[in-house]
Amino acid sequence: MRIYTSEINKSKNSEVELAGWVHEIRDHGKIRFLILRDKKGKVQLVAKKGAVPDEVFNNMSLPKETVISIKGTVKESPQAPNGIEVVPSEINVLNKVQIQLPVDPTSHIQADLDVRLDNRHIDLRTRRVYSIFHIQSNILKAFREKMYSLDFEEIIPPSLIAAASEGGADVFPVIYFDKEAFLSQSPQLYKQLAVIGGMERVFMTPQYFRAEKHNTTAHLNEVTGMDVEIGFSDHHFAMKVLSETFLHILSSIKKNCDEQLKELNIDLFVPDKLNIYTYTEAVDLLNKHGMKFEWGTDFGRDEEKKLFEIIGEEAYIISEYPTKVRAFYSMPNSENPEISNSYDLMYRGVEMASGAQRIHIPELLIKQIKAKGMNPENFAFYINAFKSGAPPHAGWAIGLQRLTMAITRQNNIRECTLFPRDMHRLTP
Repeated sequence: MRIYTSEINKSKNSEVELAGWVHEIRDHGKIRFLILRDKKGKVQLVAKKGAVPDEVFNNMSLPKETVISIKGTVKESPQAPNGIEVVPSEINVLNKVQIQLPVDPTSHIQADLDVRLDNRHIDLRTRRVYSIFHIQSNILKAFREKMYSLDFEEIIPPSLIAAASEGGADVFPVIYFDKEAFLSQSPQLYKQLAVIGGMERVFMTPQYFRAEKHNTTAHLNEVTGMDVEIGFSDHHFAMKVLSETFLHILSSIKKNCDEQLKELNIDLFVPDKLNIYTYTEAVDLLNKHGMKFEWGTDFGRDEEKKLFEIIGEEAYIISEYPTKVRAFYSMPNSENPEISNSYDLMYRGVEMASGAQRIHIPELLIKQIKAKGMNPENFAFYINAFKSGAPPHAGWAIGLQRLTMAITRQNNIRECTLFPRDMHRLTP
């Protein structure tokens, strides 16, 4: 039965069956070496002419990236990687390479990002790129683990909607039979409806579609969220769940992705806790340290970066933003309506998650919609949902690609998106 290279029993003379790609070959005449690569790592094969069948010896010079399966015997070898090598008794060619590869999986020759994205199926074979997406997979796994441990249930929202979900114009219209529909900007309504429906604690990993004409290294037109909604909750409890979930994700990556972090040359630090600073405290810190900033304005990248330098913590939460800079459904503070029960999680100077207690009183929701200069009639279905007996609730969302980008220390979000979609890329 086939095993991965990482599962090889290092005891002498054990028999193994392996499969993967030809990573490198070295021909020294009467002795040939072949490096076999699979998703778990690499192992060296060695064959001496006359000591193995001629067919096996000939297959030790196969073109790189040929897909093969092998049977062989494990031998100790201090000079070989990991101190072992395999003497093959059988090599079967499963698929030959029929083109000149535009990306070099050994990374000896570097390719431009666009070339790599056009050939992502080959780009993934490099250890660096595979490491990024192995970490991303474990982020999702850790997120789900924490949610299930806290008695949350997973739901699946629709991606097709009848109206712009946030009242904006940055939507992708699609033809839906004889009607116009849109790709969802946000699953906000649906996770709230699930809570109102009595599920109380829900999470999901939806796609967000934003038809924004930007072309930066930090934005895409399709991204993945890790969304949570909590019934019978205020923003304080929601921040507690967010903190616990974020720290669980970091801890899980540090524990389960050691090889990948080493490949990316990352020493991942996991804080003991996340401190909470109010928006007003953050504004005071900026002004105290020479960056003049007016209360009531939302933070931009420059302010976020400066706060990271001032506070000096890997991750923290900023709470109680001005109501006017948050979404219309954010609950205003009962004592000071100019402040909302909202919050952002900052990691390495970049916003990773955003959330708030939601407005669950229909009359207040209508008031806030009007205050934003929007027409309540355009949100009739949303407003009516709260007339059926909606509990207080709060939630948040973490951007998957953005978090992957921060953890893996990448400078372009496309590096952390398997098949990115932006203004210029709709394939593969």
